[in-house]
Amino acid sequence: MTVRCTVLSSVSDGLDLRPKYTGILHCMKSIWHQEGLRGLYQGVTPNIWGAGASWGLYFFFYNAIKAHHKEVRQKELGAAEHLLSAAAAGALTLCLTNPIWVTKTRLVLQYSTDPSQKQYKGMMDALGKIYRYEGVAGLYRGFVPGLFGTSHGALQFMAYEELKRDYYKYRKMQSDAKLNPFEYITMAALSKIFAVATTYPYQVVRARLQDQHNTYKGVMDVGRRTWRNEGMLGFYKGMVPNLIRVTPACCITFVVYENVSHLLLHR
Repeated sequence: MTVRCTVLSSVSDGLDLRPKYTGILHCMKSIWHQEGLRGLYQGVTPNIWGAGASWGLYFFFYNAIKAHHKEVRQKELGAAEHLLSAAAAGALTLCLTNPIWVTKTRLVLQYSTDPSQKQYKGMMDALGKIYRYEGVAGLYRGFVPGLFGTSHGALQFMAYEELKRDYYKYRKMQSDAKLNPFEYITMAALSKIFAVATTYPYQVVRARLQDQHNTYKGVMDVGRRTWRNEGMLGFYKGMVPNLIRVTPACCITFVVYENVSHLLLHR
């Protein structure tokens, strides 16, 4: 439910006719009154596909790259190696999933300010129309800030790995020992909050580039206009609902991943 509020908040530059919200509760209430329950779940299909594909591909690429580094170095990896492995995994994942995130943004940003604006019936309809009217370039809008955004995953995984390593040392445990769910949740939440607080501005820039209701010349144009019209706070619009949305999902993902990994390795 917070997906749409997050994106609308991040692209709201105060200068157009898009809906204005004072906060996440006001956003949800307004959408409920205007569009009902369906409005709160607009864009949920590509978000599910995008999140599932992104996490799956990310873990696959990350573990493969990390294993390669370990084989070459023949010793425990440090923060720099974890950072580089996660950044490379993020770039590879983005190359495959960017069209899904463009579709999600377009579906979320459908509202009745311009009757002539192309409307999308669903994920596949949006993908088809974006490709038909804008070509491959349309499906890869926001790709450049998305590449900068790989720093988000890189910082998160680096922080997560370092927290785990320090915790194992503190508890005098083996580096492959299994922890309880609460311990995984705590480390996942802390690493996610750290990554979001550090890299959130790129998400605002990326969402605004993908927004069909406004036209920007590029990343620098978004940055200049955001700074001129909204100041520093403009780059952090929607961060609170974003944290509320992504942190629980991140914690669940890491707990499931760690437990399934241990189960498969022991088998």
